Amino acid sequence: MKDFGTGGNRGNRVKIDEENMIRFGILGAGRIGPEALVRPALASGGEVRVETVAARDAARAGDFARRFGIPRAAAGYAELVEDKGIDAVYVALPNSLHAEWSIRALEAGKHVLCEKPMACNAPEAQRMADAAAGAGRILAEAFHYRYHPLVLRMKEIVAGGELGELRHIEAHFCAPLWRRSDIRYRYDLGGGATMDLGCYCINLIRFLAGAEPEAAAARARLASPQVDRYMEADYRLPSGATARMTCSLWSRVLLRTWAVARGIHGELRVWMPFQPHYFHRLKVRVGGGTRVERFSRERSYAWQLRAFAAAARGGAPIATTAADAVSNMRVIDTVYGKAGLKARGG
Repeated sequence: MKDFGTGGNRGNRVKIDEENMIRFGILGAGRIGPEALVRPALASGGEVRVETVAARDAARAGDFARRFGIPRAAAGYAELVEDKGIDAVYVALPNSLHAEWSIRALEAGKHVLCEKPMACNAPEAQRMADAAAGAGRILAEAFHYRYHPLVLRMKEIVAGGELGELRHIEAHFCAPLWRRSDIRYRYDLGGGATMDLGCYCINLIRFLAGAEPEAAAARARLASPQVDRYMEADYRLPSGATARMTCSLWSRVLLRTWAVARGIHGELRVWMPFQPHYFHRLKVRVGGGTRVERFSRERSYAWQLRAFAAAARGGAPIATTAADAVSNMRVIDTVYGKAGLKARGG
């Protein structure tokens, strides 16, 4: 078994002065904010500081600020995006609000880290990308797993040719969400299993293949009209290889989170590719031999935040670009069409 270390790049941080610190505001006082931004910022050694939060309800924003030690709570979303004391906005709102408030933040001169999926559909995502280009600001989709060493190693193995010519990729992400009042079950808010979990599977297939998959067929099981609780889809890749995904918020498959890439010489199989900080295992079988590799258990949100801060501060490249998000949304839209459902926001 190969161990690729647990320290990541934490020991290589450069001391950041006040002028170069990235000051964030959070749009949305939900459960994701503390894990995705507040705690990684506190552990960033001064690279990032969360300055303010806004919620639909000002009282809720105030409670959130007090609970997590955030200095200010804005009266509303508009006040936060216009705040000259922040450099970047983390958009953690329902999917249906991503486009409006990301664009408003970009036009106000802020960099934006937007929760996945970036938009409700591809045309909406393209408007967001255009706004970022026009403003000269970074717009990144918060696929945190893409920054973790485990996933970078997956790409290295596939692209390096060890498996031989790629023939098939699978990605599966099923997790139970029993609370039917959750926004993920609301079409008007951009809900659905493909939007919430399937977007990860599609993103990973695209990343490993280095190409855009074409959805050949899709089959959905619904929680309510137009809202998928389960989706499986088959894809064709330009090389002639194939791919498959399954995702669910509620089905007989309670928990499934793994991925596989098969080539003519061998196979790469990974458990927990999307949340590698909880647990992961990478296994490669080639030429009759098998090896296991393990990587840092540092939370993938921390790796994402460091990358975003470096991009915002000095123009370092970002992996989950606005253009990449547009391409991901195109595949999501096509999957819904193949399943006989409308794109979100349609």
